[in-house]
Amino acid sequence: MTSTANTKGNSVDAMTRSWFWRVCAAAVLLGVMVPPASAQQFPFDQEMLLDVRPLPGSRRVPILEVHPDGKATLHMWCHSAIAEIAVSGSEFKLTFVSAKPENCTPERIERDQAMAKALLEVAGWRQEKDIVTLVGPTSFRFRISTH
Repeated sequence: MTSTANTKGNSVDAMTRSWFWRVCAAAVLLGVMVPPASAQQFPFDQEMLLDVRPLPGSRRVPILEVHPDGKATLHMWCHSAIAEIAVSGSEFKLTFVSAKPENCTPERIERDQAMAKALLEVAGWRQEKDIVTLVGPTSFRFRISTH
């Protein structure tokens, strides 16, 4: 009787071990097939709108568009700027090249200056669905335009 129970126990143990190793193999394969979050592709050539409300009396919100060659256009509250962007993995670095004002009020000039200073301190980025977040001491949430 003991040998029969032992045989059944060994059979169950062998099935459990076989099942366990199959699950482990499947998990490894899935891990290889799913790219890590840091391997996301930056959304180049996409118009991204800063996820904020427009200022009173205006419909304008800052818009960022980054091209694969590293050039970017940034329409802030009042200035339109050209920038150079370096994206490597989850790292992000912005350098302003030029900016021109467009009918600026003192309040909008101050907002643009604060935004430009904060953008220079951005060091990373991440994307969740249609939201691209530029990460730094001040983070910026941009929504990818769907039009």
